[in-house]
Amino acid sequence: MTLISRASPSCRVLTDVTRCTIRRSGVCGLAKNAEASRMKETCVSFSSSSRYSAKISQVLHLDNAGIGIRRGRRSIVAASPPTEDAVVVTEPLTKEDLVGYLASGCKPKEKWRIGTEHEKFGFEFGTLRPMKYEQIAELLNSIAERFDWEKVMEGDYIIGLKQGKQSISLEPGGQFELSGAPLETLHQTCAEVNSHLYQVKAVAEEMGIGFLGIGFQPKWGLKDIPVMPKGRYEIMRNYMPKVGSLGLDMMFRTCTVQVNLDFSSEADMIRKFRAGLALQPIATALFANSPFTEGKPNGYLSMRSHIWTDTDNNRAGMLPFVFDDSFGFEQYVDYALDVPMYFVYRKKKYIDCAGMSFRDFLAGKLPCLPGELPTLNDWENHLTTIFPEVRLKRYLEMRGADGGPWRRLCALPAFWVGLLYDEDSLQNVLDMTADWTTGERQMLRNKVPKTGLKTPFRDGLLRHVAQDVLKLSKVTWSCLFYCPLSC
Repeated sequence: MTLISRASPSCRVLTDVTRCTIRRSGVCGLAKNAEASRMKETCVSFSSSSRYSAKISQVLHLDNAGIGIRRGRRSIVAASPPTEDAVVVTEPLTKEDLVGYLASGCKPKEKWRIGTEHEKFGFEFGTLRPMKYEQIAELLNSIAERFDWEKVMEGDYIIGLKQGKQSISLEPGGQFELSGAPLETLHQTCAEVNSHLYQVKAVAEEMGIGFLGIGFQPKWGLKDIPVMPKGRYEIMRNYMPKVGSLGLDMMFRTCTVQVNLDFSSEADMIRKFRAGLALQPIATALFANSPFTEGKPNGYLSMRSHIWTDTDNNRAGMLPFVFDDSFGFEQYVDYALDVPMYFVYRKKKYIDCAGMSFRDFLAGKLPCLPGELPTLNDWENHLTTIFPEVRLKRYLEMRGADGGPWRRLCALPAFWVGLLYDEDSLQNVLDMTADWTTGERQMLRNKVPKTGLKTPFRDGLLRHVAQDVLKLSKVTWSCLFYCPLSC
């Protein structure tokens, strides 16, 4: 959840919305004592040692560090994520440190938040062509000046904006992304989306620029898409064709919306991860919004989702091991260690390490940086280069939905919060999907991009399952839309 310091006026007004009086178990109540005890047991064990605390502080400190130059009321930030590498490693990282990094995301229920990220395509009104980088730079500079955002630079290029815990960034083909702040209510997430779209529209319309919320570029080919001046993307662009046939389409012609959610303990993370993976094809079907390619129907309801099936299967997909009895933070670390690297970030430069092993990096044997050892920042950066349908960082990301218009940007967090932040709904989802096989989950992943809710499943259609799932979600979010998670 890369992400404002000050909330927009609409967010401030909504912070004090009358609190919901419903006290359903798991919705507005505190976690049970037993669960709180398990959470403490799981999380404290990884963070109690001074050695680990010192290492994790590398990331926690540097997330807020950044090298800034004040200009008037605004500052220019010299590095966007990945985080700056200012810490000198005094002792090697261990696997326990990597596991502890993930476990450090555990937080009590009253501190759970909702983070929303969404992308959109910019285009010229007159020609319908994609925005060029020069236009994007003008747009970013104007938003910064008019609405008091900090500029994020890579070398001489503006590549994003920051305002507290909220950020605006650029995807490889200039897709314009808001990474929202971690917020307490669904009402606040909608206010945040509305404020962002107002600011962007206010500046863009003066430039003759419009934006389209959709999952795949509907008109233009790869050759027509501008390339953003970001070192990370150059490395990815060179590597993608080696590992899949659709990776460049993913980079330059897709847009998504995702929601980021918290967990209280390792056990809670496992349950939410499994529920999220099992239901991700339903989210894909409900939010499918990419049926056109280069001006013609492409035969898919979600071309964006299909593209991920042949982008890089070493780092994407349905992660069947999450359903193993042995799954936990350590097993995810084992998986992530075996995902080939893209880069290491040093001295504000991206070093190409594409295809190399983070395990070799831990041993000081990385060919692109022989003898150098990783920091927790390097691990944090590596985790951002893994793209499964649900991704684990220090929170869980639900990644299966196409980009869309305003209403859908608000609907996705409502859908997932209703399912995963309520104990009853979460348990019902787990019971519903408990006997789904690995083959069935993969079948849904493969077929839903084309047939959506009409995908046959067991003795009916996926639509019938989706209807039951929506009922579970709605019971919860009808309260949470107005009620802070800590109420």
